[in-house]
Amino acid sequence: MPVVEQYARAHILTDDIQDGQEDVAVPVVLRYDPLVDPREVRLGLPGAREWAFSRSLLEQGLRAPAGTGDVRVWPCGRVQAVVELHSAHGASVVQFESRALIRFLRRTYRAEAATAAAVARP
Repeated sequence: MPVVEQYARAHILTDDIQDGQEDVAVPVVLRYDPLVDPREVRLGLPGAREWAFSRSLLEQGLRAPAGTGDVRVWPCGRVQAVVELHSAHGASVVQFESRALIRFLRRTYRAEAATAAAVARP
């Protein structure tokens, strides 16, 4: 069954930038496994835990602010989106190119359709 794993470059937004430190893009992994939960996506930051949240939240957040719990998503201008992740240790704010998230979502829907077709075969 098709599992989707996509790496994307993202910017971790922080107000703790040291003098001379640049805004550097980091690799972030986006995962989707329709056999585990067809409604869930996962986002993993370097050196941090993975967050699981609904695929519909990610999709809605590309159009308008969405989410009220540990994960919030909203568009940032015309070509970027922000994902805000809360845990007991604090918050991480991650900025993506929207097209990377859209490409990931499209791949998840194709994987979901392929999984449904495979399960439906006699």
